[in-house]
Amino acid sequence: MRRFDYYAPGSLSEALSILQERGDGGRLLAGGTDLLVQMREAGLHPSYVVSLRRLPELRGIEFDEGAGLRIGACADMAAIEAHPSVRQRYRALFEGASLIGSVQTRNMATIGGNICNAAPSADSAPPLMVLGAVAEVAGPGGRREIALEDLFTGPGTTALGPNDILMALRLPVPPPHTGSVYQRHTPRQEMDIAVVGVGVALTLQPDGEAIQGARIGLGAVAPTPIRARKAEDALAGQRPSEELVARAAELAVAASRPISDVRGSAAFRRELVRVMTRRCLGIALERARTS
Repeated sequence: MRRFDYYAPGSLSEALSILQERGDGGRLLAGGTDLLVQMREAGLHPSYVVSLRRLPELRGIEFDEGAGLRIGACADMAAIEAHPSVRQRYRALFEGASLIGSVQTRNMATIGGNICNAAPSADSAPPLMVLGAVAEVAGPGGRREIALEDLFTGPGTTALGPNDILMALRLPVPPPHTGSVYQRHTPRQEMDIAVVGVGVALTLQPDGEAIQGARIGLGAVAPTPIRARKAEDALAGQRPSEELVARAAELAVAASRPISDVRGSAAFRRELVRVMTRRCLGIALERARTS
């Protein structure tokens, strides 16, 4: 690992000032579970590193019945996994957070780091997308919001500028009669990267007879995590049936753009999308009926 300058600002304004003064060539440090590995083994050599660990604006997990859930970008996965509101109301996010790395990793890895690393296989991305997450971003021009699916621009790249800082993620309160789920396929049960990840959030109409709306998020099957929007549209307003679910799964397959690599062929990934989308829709539907 090469030498670099290290900064530990105590406020958001100080952190933004450092980024503006130093310019390109720096990296932000939250949990470090991705960044430090990249600096040791992947040839990443930043000229400076800015730690975000002391910034109060980036910490904490808060739930409000009106405003929903706000997760600071430096909240670790273990805290997200353990939060009662996440477990009760945002089941897909709970399931995604609980799958990331080991217990030790989850006590260090942050939600902001997992998102800003922008891996197509990130386990937090499909759950956050289907739950309607919005990113709060601070930069030289002030603060702004970005829908999560618009944040990813490519493998390892986001819409954030070099002087931007992800502050938090906000999730609305799920509507009544909503069920959500996240599952992934990996060669190993734990400590592995998703070959395919599928997140679903499904809301039933008040009478429970038809689907009011659905969101389907796919990971590791395109350059970025994606929404299967045509599959979502096919579900809206329809009565649940095996044929409907099968049709939505086929549309999810059509939305995917997987590659072949050492972890699986494109054909294998497409079949996983088909099987896992059907399975996740079934689980989300059952959870919506009992919510």
